[in-house]
Amino acid sequence: MSILPAAIEIHPGEHPEWHFLGLTFNSDTIISTIVAGVLVLLLGFVARAYLTRDPDDHVPSKLQIIWESVVGEVNRQVEDNLGKVHPYVAPLAISLFFFILFANWLELVPTELNSHTHLLPAPTADTNLTYAMAIFAVVSVWIYGIRTKGVKGYFSHFVQPYPVLLPLNILEELVKPITLALRLFGNIFAGGIMLALIAAIPWYAGMPIANIAWKIFDMAIGGLQAFIFALLTVLYFAMAGAGHDEHEEHDGAHDGAHDGAHDGAYDGAHDQDKVPAGAH
Repeated sequence: MSILPAAIEIHPGEHPEWHFLGLTFNSDTIISTIVAGVLVLLLGFVARAYLTRDPDDHVPSKLQIIWESVVGEVNRQVEDNLGKVHPYVAPLAISLFFFILFANWLELVPTELNSHTHLLPAPTADTNLTYAMAIFAVVSVWIYGIRTKGVKGYFSHFVQPYPVLLPLNILEELVKPITLALRLFGNIFAGGIMLALIAAIPWYAGMPIANIAWKIFDMAIGGLQAFIFALLTVLYFAMAGAGHDEHEEHDGAHDGAHDGAHDGAYDGAHDQDKVPAGAH
């Protein structure tokens, strides 16, 4: 005997829609995305206010500790993979982390009026958003790789280590945004389905306890998925720029050794000119 009501209906993939110029827009995804973006901006402004003030007791606030922990971890990942904190990669990864985190956690806010109206669903449970973010991240990686290595230097990695692997390397590059998007979508979408199922359980069957337990678990999953998306983005940047830093270090060492030898030879010859004629 099932403890779920017979009238429960779950409609995955269905969204309230707006239509404009022949295009269809998922209104709930757009509204939730805007809310998540506004929350990220508010967090940035509030964190900046806390970081720039000088309290009398010099004790950092909880928000400052959380912000510095996240930024420090992202910077460490960027340094480990890129060799330095890149002025574009680190802010991008941090922004993606907090945006995805807030977008994932919107599902935990009880804004579902009825079975057909959910004011703030997690926008990351819609593939339209996850694909957009994944494509943006991967295209940014391609631009970074081309600017770092040049067109010839970047595209030459498609024939490495053997030219016969060209089709597989191209396929791997094209699959990156798909796996990046579907990984995030699948986890958040499944969490939303579980919350809908748990909410349909009668209270006498333990719905409140199950609901609280799953929301805590779903909150952890949302944070983990945000971190994975940001980390994979950093790793893709590292792969796109692989070999460039080593080449720069080699050229720097070569130029330094050449300049040192040249300066030493010049100084020796100059000192030789200063020796008195009688000393010869």
